[in-house]
Amino acid sequence: MTLNTCHKLFVVAITFLTLNSCIDKTSNSNDVALKLEENTKIDRPKPTLSNAFKDYWYAGEAEITSYKLEQARYGEMRDGTAVLVFVTEDFLPKAQVKADTYSDTNIPVLKLNATKNFNTGIYPYSIMQSTFYPVANSGHAIKASASIQEWCGLTYAQLNNRDKFEITLHSYFQGEADTSYEIEKTWTENELWAKLRIDPKSLPTGTLQIVPSLEFTRLRHKPIKAYEAFATLENSSYTVTYPDLDRTLKINFNTDFPYDILGWEETTVSGYGANSKTLTTKATKLESIKSAYWTKNSNANEGLREMLKLE
Repeated sequence: MTLNTCHKLFVVAITFLTLNSCIDKTSNSNDVALKLEENTKIDRPKPTLSNAFKDYWYAGEAEITSYKLEQARYGEMRDGTAVLVFVTEDFLPKAQVKADTYSDTNIPVLKLNATKNFNTGIYPYSIMQSTFYPVANSGHAIKASASIQEWCGLTYAQLNNRDKFEITLHSYFQGEADTSYEIEKTWTENELWAKLRIDPKSLPTGTLQIVPSLEFTRLRHKPIKAYEAFATLENSSYTVTYPDLDRTLKINFNTDFPYDILGWEETTVSGYGANSKTLTTKATKLESIKSAYWTKNSNANEGLREMLKLE
């Protein structure tokens, strides 16, 4: 498919979504609810996307960026790698999964798959978070999920944006296994990364209620809920501080489009008991490529990992 054809299909899709949208004019534009039950309205705010955005994000490729990772865990620093994969796709509003085929009822999203890999002594950690955020840059993420695998076991958490935020948690820990509940909608840390890539100036600032990243809440065994936070946007960095969690996240980014993420720092308490101390996890950008990576699955494509400095 040519770029011009892709643009035409995108414009047709967005026009249809706009003509059929019904936005509750009494609601806050930053909290547009996605009504996902049968016989209810689905809010589809009209995306206002620049030609530069469409040229970059609708060219049939994902953006893959690798980072050198210095990860705090169990009161010590661990070396590893992190990868951020951003890509646009169509999302099913009710099932809240990627659409296999195009439909005028789909919601265009910017998806972020964020991975981390590092070792703690003899055993490895593998972490992945997925976030699906509307390119319309209004409301909240439609869905976010996270999985953490290590030799002790596996945990999985998922947040679905319906009438409320629906939380599902599965864990090998006794007190966390097979749990589900609802919380009120508010900002989520997971969605802020995608929101930054669409328009950093739209990031929320000041005193806020934010659900911390699903990675953090699982690693620290904290309840998945909103915590008071204070956010600032200064030049090329966005900082979120959670006083009750003794945690600060700082994301560094390029102020020019496409607002690529240069790295981040997360300062919080690591370890337990006598091994507890405040440490800073750091990620520093290595390389970035654009690729239709889902087609690069043969042994001959392993050189792309070398390009990303992952080997």
